[in-house]
Amino acid sequence: MQLKIALLAGDGIGPEVIEQAVKVSNAVADKFNHVIEWIPALTGAAAIDAVGDPYPDETHHACLAADAVLFGAIGHPRFDNDPSAKVRPEQGLLKMRKKLGLFANVRPTFTFPSLINKSPLKQERIEGTDLIFLRELTGGIYFGDRGRKDNGETAFDTCTYTRKEIKRLAVKGFELAMTRSKKLCCVDKANVLESSRLWRETVQAMEKDYPEVEVAYEFVDAVAMRLVQWPNSYDVLITENLFGDILTDEASVISGSMGLMPSASIGTQNALYEPIHGSFPQATGLGIANPLATILSAAMMFEMSFNLIKEGAAIRKAVDQSLAEGKVTEDLIEKNMKSYSTSEVGDYLVSIIK
Repeated sequence: MQLKIALLAGDGIGPEVIEQAVKVSNAVADKFNHVIEWIPALTGAAAIDAVGDPYPDETHHACLAADAVLFGAIGHPRFDNDPSAKVRPEQGLLKMRKKLGLFANVRPTFTFPSLINKSPLKQERIEGTDLIFLRELTGGIYFGDRGRKDNGETAFDTCTYTRKEIKRLAVKGFELAMTRSKKLCCVDKANVLESSRLWRETVQAMEKDYPEVEVAYEFVDAVAMRLVQWPNSYDVLITENLFGDILTDEASVISGSMGLMPSASIGTQNALYEPIHGSFPQATGLGIANPLATILSAAMMFEMSFNLIKEGAAIRKAVDQSLAEGKVTEDLIEKNMKSYSTSEVGDYLVSIIK
């Protein structure tokens, strides 16, 4: 099978973890007789430095021409520390989501038996956790009207949603729930926000189309609390952009490290796969970045974009083995354990797959 994949390494540790995902993907492709054509393209701070645009037209065309997009990370401290910066790396991410129509972020949270003690939560609270957030990506407060008034003394950000935006995400949630335990939770703040009331109203009207799915409605603050109490009580959760951004980061540490969780962003024209962590600039070039989230994102890519289930499973099996054998980066080691570099972990996974 011919696979055409746009490769957006991005900033910080992005190029380092992407390099490992490419090595592992190539090993899987060789094993199962596939050919991958990688299409490198610039985004984020690297693109700003090169052409002044965090998501250039050339990068967009590369993504449209590909069957899927594998993405590293975006962000640089020189922009974070400059409130007056007119162009920021993160603008490239928002622009990319909007232009590619990436409206649903699929963020799984699961535990690894060999790392159950690495979680900040007690073992009995997290065992069996296997949940998926679907976060709406192209609406809400991140894309609403914003500005300053009263001579700059007052700032405002507007959260706006249409029924159509809500429904297309909810459809994905219902469909995913049907393939799992047929439980769906809609997360909102309908006791306060009008936009949340539209979310709840829209999802309630859809229940009749999916009679087998048990739907619950919970306020975002209650979900934030229950995620650290009994995360294994959830299965599929759908929510708006800002709530999803916060809750998925909270959920990510359940596994023991943000360096472990993959994600997918699916939409109308293409799908993008990326680790949930950021660019981690402090670790850039040190060889300590955990590549497993990016590698597991590649596994999701094989499964979701190409329906290559055995290929994705081969990657997951290799990751499980490396974790069980302690062939991991320093963020996952116990006292007196040897840590492995980013590239050493990638090489070990390749050796398992081969």
